[in-house]
Amino acid sequence: MKFGLLGAKLGHSLSPQIHQEVFRQMGITATYELIEVPGEKLAATVEELRKSYRGLNVTIPHKVAVMDSLDRIAPEAKAIGAVNTISFAGGKAEGFNTDYFGFARLLEHEDLVPTGKNVCVLGTGGASRAILQCVRNMGAGRITVISRKTENAPEDIRSQYKVRTYEELRRLEGDLLVNCTPVGMYPAVDASPVDKTVMEHFGAAVDIIYNPGETRFMQLAKAQGKKAVNGLFMLVAQAVAADEIWLERKLDDALIADVTEKMRSLL
Repeated sequence: MKFGLLGAKLGHSLSPQIHQEVFRQMGITATYELIEVPGEKLAATVEELRKSYRGLNVTIPHKVAVMDSLDRIAPEAKAIGAVNTISFAGGKAEGFNTDYFGFARLLEHEDLVPTGKNVCVLGTGGASRAILQCVRNMGAGRITVISRKTENAPEDIRSQYKVRTYEELRRLEGDLLVNCTPVGMYPAVDASPVDKTVMEHFGAAVDIIYNPGETRFMQLAKAQGKKAVNGLFMLVAQAVAADEIWLERKLDDALIADVTEKMRSLL
């Protein structure tokens, strides 16, 4: 069986190691490859890969655009407006969003369930869409989206959520601040989408970046005495959810924690 990850730049990805570890523990022989593809070749690449691959993951910047290349889209992915997992089964390409499930498991694992809480999400890309839907369904009290220019935020996000600029963020406060931007990702590890004055007004921080293991964003939160976690557990949880779709079987939740610890040693 062949699987892979579609994205523009994938040199930082841990996905092959995660999936290979899951396959190893399940006793399955399979390959998982990194497939870098520019946007203009995305549709043709998906069409070609469906002939020989069992499934694909999708990452920045293709999570929204790839939907046009699929035959079916699962309800949660349709509601989110982004796809990060594709299954080629029965001659059809079906899109799912396991980022949603991965983030929910992360919040539960870290005791950061947002029910009744005020949540602020940085970014309006594909990952942000999944996280917004997740915290909304988990009963967040207030959800605010931060965009560099509010008018550039997708219309569907502007119609569902309050969208504010980074300058306006300085006057906001809340329980949870979530970074869904790539700012601070390896190799630009000294960057953060916000400064310490913003972090002072939030109770906890989640950075969905996992490389480096502790981002500048997280360091700013910890310096304020706030809880801060990265996206590694989410990454593994969404990968396991994708494997469940591809292999059509339920996997033990303990597998997520075990694989997360193994991956942590690689960062």
